Amino acid sequence: MPWTRGGPLTPEHRSRLLAVGADVDAVDGLPLREVTGPLPEWWLANQNTLYLADGASLRADLVASLALYPFSDALLVLGSGTDNVASLLLGGDGATVFLGPDTELTGGDVYCGGGSAVVLNGDVTATRCAIIDARNGGSVVAERGQLWAANVYIATDDMHRLEDLGTGARLNPYGAHIRLGRHVWLGRDVVLTGHVDIGDGAVVGLRSVVRGQKVASNTAVAGVPARLVREGVAWRTEDTP
Repeated sequence: MPWTRGGPLTPEHRSRLLAVGADVDAVDGLPLREVTGPLPEWWLANQNTLYLADGASLRADLVASLALYPFSDALLVLGSGTDNVASLLLGGDGATVFLGPDTELTGGDVYCGGGSAVVLNGDVTATRCAIIDARNGGSVVAERGQLWAANVYIATDDMHRLEDLGTGARLNPYGAHIRLGRHVWLGRDVVLTGHVDIGDGAVVGLRSVVRGQKVASNTAVAGVPARLVREGVAWRTEDTP
């Protein structure tokens, strides 16, 4: 799509990205320019902003789907191509999305609700159909060096309220914060939900559920719920003996 390009990333928008977890080197290393058109009339009127890095692509159908209904004060910053992304949706006012350099979400879905943030700081490879869902003021932040196998599901909450019959208190997470450290490997069908912190170099085994847990750096966990399998591990992208 031949987008019309405007000025570079503003200091205000740079500060907003850093505040929600974007890596300063990833942000500053991108030659970002604001997209000024063609966009729906309400997009700019509602103070929404879209930036594309030089060489990054954005399909027109993704823009059409994310603009199904008006919202305001959204910040969408794309440092990688989105040719293979299945959907990119903003679900309310104040959503912030940063897809850093060398990010590949093949058949992936990204949803960011109002006041929420999705930050992929770059070098993220999701092999097939990852779902990233941040809502209700929650956030998903992934540092560089991610490898996610097929059908990974990352969600800040369950999207429905579960409450105690006696007290009416909510029992399940609401707008939680999920962080993945550097060089994390998620196996096939892994689920991360609720407040989750995955340490640097960690491995989460296939079909595991990490819910409201902290996974230490350089450990392997597996199961439902995920439990420690081994400490002191390191993994490589090369499949060698």
